[in-house]
Formats: sequence, structure tokens, C-alpha cells
Amino acid sequence: MDQPRDVAVIVGSLRKESLNRKMAQAAIGLAPPSLALELVEIGALPLYNQDLEAAPPDTWVAFRQRVARAQALLFVTPEYNRSVPGSLKNAIDVGSRPYGKSVWGGKPGAVISVSPGAIGGFGANHHLRQSMVFLDVPMLQQPEAYIGGADKLFDAQGGITNPAPKEFLQKFMTAFERWVKMHAAA
Repeated sequence: MDQPRDVAVIVGSLRKESLNRKMAQAAIGLAPPSLALELVEIGALPLYNQDLEAAPPDTWVAFRQRVARAQALLFVTPEYNRSVPGSLKNAIDVGSRPYGKSVWGGKPGAVISVSPGAIGGFGANHHLRQSMVFLDVPMLQQPEAYIGGADKLFDAQGGITNPAPKEFLQKFMTAFERWVKMHAAA
């Protein structure tokens, strides 16, 4: 068997017990063995400011290096005001700069949006896709993952309690595996 593909998992919510972090952990647990998923934290990244590029903060450097070595990207995000949280947008900006040195380009990606609401973060999902198109990240088209009612989805240990969403997530991760194989650089 080939080496597993390195997948950076970026969670848009900073809250320790966030539904999105739980979903990311569930996705990691259901990932095929050909994918090695790792959470990449974004909470300590200072707000992007081009004035800092002369001596970038260590957290920016470490984040950029980690994403640069990833072969694929999985975003798990809530929806804030029909868009992605500011922390996720900031991480995208940090990784896309300085101009011409983006760490995102060419890596296959996917997004799971998670919300207690009925539409499952539809707006955030599509807004993130729009940014990724500009950054040259080919995003998994099908299946789309809008996980609504997430406040009733997890048990006390963070496991998915309902078999239907768990089965969907398994199918999503299998489709993501195929997407990564088709689009990741060797």
C-alpha cells in the first residue's frame, strides 16, 4: 500500500466543544486508511496584516509550513452570518500571503458545514467554495455536506448517535478519498 495522503483538517470554530470540532473528529475516525487526517489549529493565528510580513509571527510560519506539506484539505465550518467565521477567513488569508506564495494552490479540498439550524451552514459552505476557487483548490463537488440539526447529533463522548448521518459521513469520506487520489500531486 502507498503512503497515506496527508490531509490538513481545518475547523472554523474555535470553541473547544464545538459541533464542528466533533464532526471533524468523526470524519477523522471514519477516514479510509489511505488518508491521514490531522487537525491544524487556527485559533492562535494573529489577524493578517501585511505590515508583519517582514518578520512574520511564528504562528503564521508554522501554519504555512503545515498547510504547505499537506496533500489535501478538509474544512469543517459553522456558518456565521451566511459566511465563514472570521477565524477561518483569517487562516485562509494568512495561508494565501505573501502574494504569489499561497500554500493552498493545487491541493484537492472538501468542505463539511455543520449547524444546529435546518440548512446546515449552506451559506458558509458556498462562500468557502468561492474563496477556494480563487485560491486554486479543486473542491469536491458531490456529495455536498450540509449537516443540520447538529446540536442533537452527538453523544457525550462526541460520537454520532444517529446511523443515517454517520453513514452519510462515511460515504462522504470515501468520495473525498477518490477526489484526493484524482487530484493530489504524487
